[in-house]
Amino acid sequence: MSFTSSSVGSGGRTVRRVFEFGRTYVVRPKGKHQATVVWLHGLGDNGSSWSQHLETLPLPNIKWICPTAPTQPIKVFGGFPSTAWFDVGELSEDAPDDIEGLDASAAHVANLLSTEPDDIKLGVGGFSMGAATALYSATCFTLRKYGNGNPYPCNLSAVVGLSGWLPCSKTLSKKLEEVDDARRRAASLPLLLCHGKGDDVVPYKFGEKSSQALSSTGYQNVAFKAYNGLGHYTVPEEMDEVCAWLLSKLGLEGTSS
Repeated sequence: MSFTSSSVGSGGRTVRRVFEFGRTYVVRPKGKHQATVVWLHGLGDNGSSWSQHLETLPLPNIKWICPTAPTQPIKVFGGFPSTAWFDVGELSEDAPDDIEGLDASAAHVANLLSTEPDDIKLGVGGFSMGAATALYSATCFTLRKYGNGNPYPCNLSAVVGLSGWLPCSKTLSKKLEEVDDARRRAASLPLLLCHGKGDDVVPYKFGEKSSQALSSTGYQNVAFKAYNGLGHYTVPEEMDEVCAWLLSKLGLEGTSS
């Protein structure tokens, strides 16, 4: 699937970006289907590796959808192409956000969830850049619109971000004030953020400050878990935490033997 987006380039020219998403991998529930979660990989990865990992988790009531990001030039790689949910330069608190790329990826996630049955709870999660996209999707849900103003169609019940950060955090509070009922949705949406204190790719402070930014703007159901010595990867202890949290927040029936 592809999304086309326009922006004004140098000299006032309109530059059209086409986002061609890669292959999507689906892990079917081993038990009664109660929830569907789209899980987003990190920079340079694909949906296959995470689908294999998620299939091993003791969550038989979840259907996992693992898409692959578009291949696009990435500033942090000097313009070299890589699979990425959006473009990213240096990772700093003052770096500009690629709203076009974020909107296209959030819309792709919403499209994947749009065909799920009405009685199925919906969630989004991810790792690193995938976590950033999941958290951006959470803000689109609470605002009921994407950054470009188009309506956001999905009702999310849970959002997970591992080793990631919150895009557009500085403007979030103002945006929430401008939308009726946004504070109510923010207050009730469960979010889980996990981050390793030894992360040398997305520093721990980005996860911690993202959690604080969410909590301070009215997201009252935010859990933040820190892991001593953990770098930019996951460990069984962290995934056990994710499983327990999803079981609780999605009201699932339990684990398989």
